[in-house]
Amino acid sequence: MDTDTTYFFVGIKGTGMSSLALILNDKGYKVAGSDIEKYTFTQRGLEKAGIEVLTFDKNNIKPNMTIVAGNAFDEEHEEIKRAHELNLKVLTYPETVEMLIEEENTTSIGIAGAHGKTSTTGLLAHVIGGVAPTSFLVGDGSGKGTPGARFFVFEADEYRRHFVAYHPEYTIMTNIDFDHPDYFTGIDDVCAAFETLAKQTKKGIFAWGEDKYLRSLKYDVPVHFYGTEADDEFRAQNIKRTTKGSTFDVYHFDEFLGNYQIPMFGEHNVLNSLAVIAVAFFEKVDQEEIKRELLTFKGVKRRFSEKRISDMVIIDDYAHHPAEIRATLDAARQQYPDKKIIAVFQPHTFSRTVALMDEFAESLNLADKVFLTEIFSSIREKNGKVSAKDLGNKITKGGEVLSLENMSPLLDFHDDVAIFMGAGDIPKYEHAYEDLLSNLSLKTN
Repeated sequence: MDTDTTYFFVGIKGTGMSSLALILNDKGYKVAGSDIEKYTFTQRGLEKAGIEVLTFDKNNIKPNMTIVAGNAFDEEHEEIKRAHELNLKVLTYPETVEMLIEEENTTSIGIAGAHGKTSTTGLLAHVIGGVAPTSFLVGDGSGKGTPGARFFVFEADEYRRHFVAYHPEYTIMTNIDFDHPDYFTGIDDVCAAFETLAKQTKKGIFAWGEDKYLRSLKYDVPVHFYGTEADDEFRAQNIKRTTKGSTFDVYHFDEFLGNYQIPMFGEHNVLNSLAVIAVAFFEKVDQEEIKRELLTFKGVKRRFSEKRISDMVIIDDYAHHPAEIRATLDAARQQYPDKKIIAVFQPHTFSRTVALMDEFAESLNLADKVFLTEIFSSIREKNGKVSAKDLGNKITKGGEVLSLENMSPLLDFHDDVAIFMGAGDIPKYEHAYEDLLSNLSLKTN
C-alpha cells in the first residue's frame, strides 16, 4: 500500500468502511473520508482517531488521493466521478481489504456466514488478540491495525459476492441461509458464492457441521466441522445454560480439550465460541489462555446490547432475518427465564419482508408480545408492495405497528424485557421509548 497518498473513504461512516479506515490510520497511512451529515454510532471512533470526516462534495477530492469507494456508492456518485476526472486510483472496499489480507507474515482469518459473522469476528478478535498481536476489522464499526500483527481477523460479507475478492489463510463459515433476495436468486446461488470463497481459502475451513448446505460444498482445502453431533471434528458436549452464561466440554475427535465458560447467552454463542477454539487449536494457541479470554468478552455493538431503565430491561440487537430473531429470543429466554419477552421489530427492506414473510411471523411468535415498525427501505430499494401491517396480520402474538410519535403501548409492560431488533434505524424507536420510561419515572418519583 502507498504511504504517499491519502486514502479517502467515500461513505466512511459505514460499519465496514469505518473499521477499515481505523485500521489504515493505525498502520500510519493518511486517512480521511466523507459521508452524510447525520450522526451515526460509528462516528465516535473516527473522531477519537483524529480522522477528518467531511460531508459529500466533489470538491473534497484532490490530487494525490486514493479513493476507497463504499459498497453503496457507484460510478455516478459525485466524488467518484470527480476522482475519475482526476485519473485517481479508485478501489472498492473488498479490494482494499484484500490488500491487507495479502500482507506478509500475517495469518488472515475471514469470518463468513448468513448470520453470526459480526459476533464471531468480534469474539475471535478479542480472544486471539488477547494472546497474540492481532489486527481486526469487525462489521460493527470496530477496527484496529496492530504493527507486527500475527493475525488479521476480518468479517467477510456475502452480499453481492463481495467476499469473493478475498484469499485468506483460514475461513470460518458459521452457516448458509437464503437472504438478500434483491441480489441472490435462491439458496443455490448463495451456496455457489460460499463455494467460491471456500476454493480461494489457502489453509483450511472451519464450518458449522449441522448446516446441510455447508456439508454439501466442494472444498479444495481441509474442512474442520464444529458443532454438537458425533460426526463433528470439534464437538461441544455437556452444555449447561444458566442465567450467568453457558459452560460446555470441548472434544477434538476423541481428545478432551477442556471445559469452557462463556458469559454469553443462546446456543449460537456456544457455536461461535467453538469456532474460535478450533482456530486457536490449529494455530497452536494455548487453550488455557483461550479459556481466560472467553470469560472477558463483552460483545459487539448492536448485538444483544442491554441496559436497564425504570423496571425494564431493554435490549438492542441487529437481528433482521428470521434465524437471527430466533437466536436473539433464545438468548433472552436463557438470561431472563422468568420475564415476559416483548419484541419490537423493524422489517428491513421490502424484498426481504416479502420473501421471508411466513418465516418472520413464525420466529417473532416465539416472543410473548410482538410490535412492529414500518418497513425500513434501503438506498437501492425505496418502496415495495408490502407493508408492516401485512406482516402483523400473520403474527398471533400481537403485530401492532408502532409509530415514532406514539410508543405508549409499550408502557403497559413492567419488570419485563423489551428487545428492539432490526438493521435500519430501529434505535430511534428504542430511544423514544426510553425517553417515555424516563419521563414516567420522574413523574412517579
